[in-house]
Amino acid sequence: MTLLELTVVIAVLLALTSVLFLGARAWKSGADRTACIMNIRNVQTAVRSYQNIYGYTAGGMPYAENGTQDIAAHLHTKGYITPEQFAAIQGDSPCAGGGLYECLYPDTFPPVGQLYIGCSLASTKKHELTPGVEW
Repeated sequence: MTLLELTVVIAVLLALTSVLFLGARAWKSGADRTACIMNIRNVQTAVRSYQNIYGYTAGGMPYAENGTQDIAAHLHTKGYITPEQFAAIQGDSPCAGGGLYECLYPDTFPPVGQLYIGCSLASTKKHELTPGVEW
């Protein structure tokens, strides 16, 4: 092989490697966004299930159990959510993309079309969510 052929082969390999890394970064970002949205969806489903099973109204508050009206604490003690999801709701565990989950009203069931928790990255293109009406 001549030096020119070797240089062309190395250039092609470097180009393919850079395309591979760009694709892997995009895949990782999409996977982080999906994990965050799925966590929000699972918590929202647990909140709505709890609300429907126990007959609470949207915008209402649950009865105090174990000295608290915190919905997340009720969900956690009754097994509706995992300890990881409970930590996320409390703000102790970040989402997969590095944002923090936020719960503005921990003791109030959200009105129809609003989420119980949101992600701090939801305003960015990285974690933009579908409109809350679908939730």
